[in-house]
Formats: sequence, structure tokens, C-alpha cells
Amino acid sequence: MTAARTLGASGPRILLRHILPNSIYPSVVVASLDIGYVVLTAASLSFLGLGAQPGTADWGQLIAMARNWVLGTAGHPFAYWYTVVAPGGAIFLFVLGWNLLGDAFRDILDPRQG
Repeated sequence: MTAARTLGASGPRILLRHILPNSIYPSVVVASLDIGYVVLTAASLSFLGLGAQPGTADWGQLIAMARNWVLGTAGHPFAYWYTVVAPGGAIFLFVLGWNLLGDAFRDILDPRQG
């Protein structure tokens, strides 16, 4: 920016030619990495009863409802283990996928990587 200012570039030109192109890619990477954190936060708040309204299809609510059934009956402990594993696995795979995508974006878009 200092070199462009020294050469007589105006403020809007510096913004459009130097600042925006160098800030869009890091913003995309951070946004793709933060999607996983948003989903984890929403699921944990729903698990605690502070998220979406009851009856809404939400991973946190599914896990909260399933914890009553996971122990099963007296003769069949953990008979309904899949009621917790299915939404938990979905959360895990969703967050893992977005983190891997964000990491790939960082590898592709980072000009300082060798």
C-alpha cells in the first residue's frame, strides 16, 4: 500500500487493486473453517435445551432425546446405541468435512505456501 500511495494511487484504487484481492481468500478460508464451529455450537445449545424449539429436526435435540434410550432394557444394555451414534456421527462428519474443505482452501489459496 505504501508503494502504491507513493506512486500516486488514489484510495479507492488501492482498496480495489490491493486490499480486496488480498483479503477475500483469507476470509473464505476462515468462513469455511468457522462453519464447523457454528454447527457444534448450535448442536450443543440444542442439546442443553437452549437452541431450536422442541420438535425441530436438530442434531443436538436428537442426541438429547436419544440419551434416554441408549441404555436400553435391563436384559439388553446399549440396545439402542445407534440413536446416539447416528446424529453424533453426522455432526462429526459434517464438521470434519468443512474443516478439510477449509484446509484445502488454505492450501490452494495461500500464496505463501511453497
